[in-house]
Amino acid sequence: MTPSDASAAAGAGRWSSLDRPPLNPAALHRALVTEGGLWTSLEVVPSTGSTNTDLAARAAELPEGAVLVAEEQTAGRGRLDRSWVAPARSGLFFSVLLKPGPGVPEERWAWLTLLAGVATSSGLSRAAGVDALLKWPNDLLVTVEGEERKAGGILAERVGDGVVIGIGLNVTLTEDELPVPQAGSLALAKATVTDREPLLKAVLRSLEEWYGRWRDAAGDPGESGLQETYAAGCATLGRHVRADLPGGRTLTGTAEALDTDGHLVIRTAEDERVAVGAGDVVHLRAVR
Repeated sequence: MTPSDASAAAGAGRWSSLDRPPLNPAALHRALVTEGGLWTSLEVVPSTGSTNTDLAARAAELPEGAVLVAEEQTAGRGRLDRSWVAPARSGLFFSVLLKPGPGVPEERWAWLTLLAGVATSSGLSRAAGVDALLKWPNDLLVTVEGEERKAGGILAERVGDGVVIGIGLNVTLTEDELPVPQAGSLALAKATVTDREPLLKAVLRSLEEWYGRWRDAAGDPGESGLQETYAAGCATLGRHVRADLPGGRTLTGTAEALDTDGHLVIRTAEDERVAVGAGDVVHLRAVR
């Protein structure tokens, strides 16, 4: 066997799952990195600990619109330092660098997490025929056999003069591969498309569209339509919820609305309306 034959054989073994082929970086770059567009670079790496960590480390030297995609994450992070690990090529694991600049007041940058949720949900609806609902503040839910399950998550981190947004999405995970029984995937939700390349292109194009609309409105969630669209697709609103807040406090009540800061407004049993800006929200039941 020649060295080139050996290399080919090794590559064939690495990508032996025909249901999980590798991404084509050149094709993705041609489709997404265009003159005048938001995306300025797109890199695909075989494996890394966390795309957010890697992109954040290089944020100062990169222009807005850098995209880093990993075929596999070995130390992916979610909110509250939770881990996000999945088999290689079973999902989409990527981060983007956005720099809203002085045209958007910094107090409105918190909307970027919710914007990424709306963009991902919209992109998946168009490309995969899946109605992904939003669980405040950063989860994506799909329906598997009548049950809401988490199929994706978003993590936004402030880095210098920009924000790194990481998106993780389970695409082809089977029941046996789920990290917890409450998790789901696009395949389990009967998505019409599970090819990761068109899904990634759809999400990034949707993100570019929503980000442009939001930035053109100086980050105003009302004028850009972001607040209304998020509320319309948010599975948390109208539910009886428990919010586990920083400092060990707990708040229980009905999730009523999103305020102009993107906070979740909860009405307690004492009829007090409390705006929650950070915390872990648990859906308890629907309100009848």
